Parts: sequence; C-alpha cells; structure tokens
Amino acid sequence: MGTATRAAPWDFRPRPLQPSVQIAVVRAGPGPGRGQAVVAQAASVARVKRTYLDAGGRAPLHPAGLAAQTAALDEGWADPRRLHAEGRRARMLLDAAREVFAEGLACRPEEVHLGPSHTVALQHGLLGIARGRRRAGSGIVLSAVERAALHAGAQLVAERHGSWTRPARPGHARSEEAAAHPGAPVPVDRVGRVDLEAWRAAVGLPGVALAVLQHANGEVGTVQPLTAAYDATQAAGVPLLVDAGSSLGHHGIPPAWDAVVADAGDWGAPSPLGVLAVRTRVRMAPDWPEDEDRWFPGGVPVPAALGAAAALRATLADQEEAEQRRRRLIGRLRDQVAQRVPDVDVVGDPEDRLPHVATFSCLYVDGEALVTELDRRGFAVGSGSACTSSSLEPSHVLAAMGALTHGNVRVTLSREVTEAEVDRFADELPEAVAQVRRSLGVQGL
Repeated sequence: MGTATRAAPWDFRPRPLQPSVQIAVVRAGPGPGRGQAVVAQAASVARVKRTYLDAGGRAPLHPAGLAAQTAALDEGWADPRRLHAEGRRARMLLDAAREVFAEGLACRPEEVHLGPSHTVALQHGLLGIARGRRRAGSGIVLSAVERAALHAGAQLVAERHGSWTRPARPGHARSEEAAAHPGAPVPVDRVGRVDLEAWRAAVGLPGVALAVLQHANGEVGTVQPLTAAYDATQAAGVPLLVDAGSSLGHHGIPPAWDAVVADAGDWGAPSPLGVLAVRTRVRMAPDWPEDEDRWFPGGVPVPAALGAAAALRATLADQEEAEQRRRRLIGRLRDQVAQRVPDVDVVGDPEDRLPHVATFSCLYVDGEALVTELDRRGFAVGSGSACTSSSLEPSHVLAAMGALTHGNVRVTLSREVTEAEVDRFADELPEAVAQVRRSLGVQGL
C-alpha cells in the first residue's frame, strides 16, 4: 500500500478542502424563545440565494491560501526567533512568505515587514517614517480621501510635535484656501482624483516629513496619478507612503513609492495581515517601545504569513484575466444602474478605476435601509455612506468629492462572482431602491 505524498506548505499548492461545516450560534437572552428566533432568522437568510458583493478588504478565502495556512499549522507553529530546529524551520517558512510579498511589490525581501492588520501596518508606516524624519519637520501631507486611520495618524503626529497646524477634518478641504493651508488634506476633484497642483504645493512647503497617497480608492475605485505625485515628492525630497490596500492582486501598482502598504484580506488571505514594504533608503524609527520584531512588536503567526503568501501568489498568477473580466462586469453594472435607477449618482472615474469596484448614491434613500433591503433579497453589499440611522457623519470620501453621501451602495466583486449574479443584482436593485423610498414616504419617482 503506497504512502500519500504530502505537499510542502511553502510550495503554495492548492489542496482539496474539507466540506464546509455550518455552525449555528444561538445567542442567549432572558426572553423565552429568543434563541429559537435567532436561529429561525438565520435559517430564513440561508434559504435566500446569496451573492457576496462586498469583497473589499475581506474577500472570500482563497483555497490556495487556506490550504497553505492549514499545512503550516503543522509545519510552522514554532517561534521563528528561536535557534532550535523547529524555530529555524518556522523562520525558513516566514522568509519564503516574505519573498512572495517582495515579488508582488517589486522590492527586496529585506524591505518587507509583516504586521497583524492593514490598519496597523498603515499607522506604523506613517508614525515610523515621521519619527525617523523628525529633524525635517512634522508635517504630513495626505489627500482628503485617505483612510480615516491615516488621518488619525497624521493628527497624532501633529499633536505630539506641533510644528504644523493640526490637520483639518477630511472632507472639508475643497477650497483653495484650505488646500494651501499647512496640515489641511489635499483636495480632490469630482471623481476623487487628487489635485496635482495642490499636491505639489503642499509637499513643497517647509517642514514636511512625509506624504501619503492611496494608489486607488477602495470606496469609489478611482486610481490616483501616483507616478506624477511621486515625481513631486521626489523633487521636494519627501518620502511617499502609498496605501495599496485596495489594489494589490487586482490592478498593477507602479514602483512609484518609498513605502507601500497592502492588505492581505483584500486578496483572500485566511487571516488578517498587513504588508509594509519600506525602501532601504528611507529613514524610519519606531514610535513605540522597541521589540525584537522592531516594526511590529510580537511579530505575526507564521501560518498566517504562509496563507497570505499562497493566496497572493495564486491571485497574481491570473490577475490579468480576472481584471479584464471584472472590469467588463463593473462597466456594465455602472451603465445599468445609471439607466434603470431614478435619481442616482454613479461616482468615481468611469475609466481610470479599479476593475472590481462600483459605487453609487441614491437620492431620497437611507443607506443603511437600502443595504438591509438588498441583504433581504440575498445580496451582501457595502456602503460608503456613514450617514445612516446609526450615525450622523457622512462618508468623508464622498464629502470630499462633493458627491451625494446618502443612500450609498458599494459593490466590490470577488474573483468568484459570476456574470449571472451581477445581472441578477442589476435586475433587483431598482425595485429595492423603490421599496426603500416607499417606506420613507417618497412617491412619484
């Protein structure tokens, strides 16, 4: 009887997966029958044909990543900092994962650092470079449509060092006066693209430690003029930190960066992981208590790194084909929404955009109510609008663009979504919007 050959986890080869196990979680409560009601509600949702259209930042698990991470639980469980054989093996696996990330970002493996999440990687990149360049100043230049975590990081630097004006709130930097004001976010146009003239002026101001710009906006899909923005920072002698959290694995990233951050969850990694790459020429210093793992104290689990690397390698292998297919589907969806839904604003650049993201805002609609109605119909979607019944703050990205912030829906296609599923969504959406409007007393549209 032959012995089955076991694939090494660092080969990143997909393996057959075990059948999924459905687990019902019954919430305890004081009321009689409450647990049964929760189960019944979950069963009702399960009976509806589900289509997942909210893959931004948390895509469905990639089979190659899940297989590699599962194998690494046996092979790479030891502490990679230890000198014994088990530790050295874990270190070898971690280094193999780092090489995959370096290949995907077109940099050296020694420039890659792994953190517990995309948000932590962004903030450590910003804080570390700002502290490393504190002699140059404490100014952080960033666009009005960057992630809230980056605006919070820039504000923290301003509060600690205080040589620049405290950064303005994102979404409130559309005037020329605001754009020229030290510490104010750089404004964007109607499609969410950064104003290059304002960008050049901002990075040329004295006391700038760091500039931050996304490669593409994960909320509306618009791709930024990264190469031109990078040329401006180079001319000013300012390093550029690029947020590629919505891009890697979906759309090519030019090597126009001094530091870049990617989100493993966006390409289907089984566990959260942030990838930070910093060019060796960039001065960086920890802005937190130092540890043996200098940039991310405590390090990351080796199995998580292996799973993320395997998922990325498999994703990059057919990225071009997946990009073309999803770009076509999103283009058709944008057209369908504009034609079939009254009083709708389809936002973001229609051409120079991520291939898998579409965002639109509907007048006379509450965003949370629309997301809930679509969920009832079997569609999981996101919403860039935070101006819902649970919050009074609008999406800062939409506000910075001057776009409608109410009734927002964000569709982010996974690699597995089918043409039929997208068409079914386009067919159901007009009635879902109409139903929400009727519930709010809006008639005659």
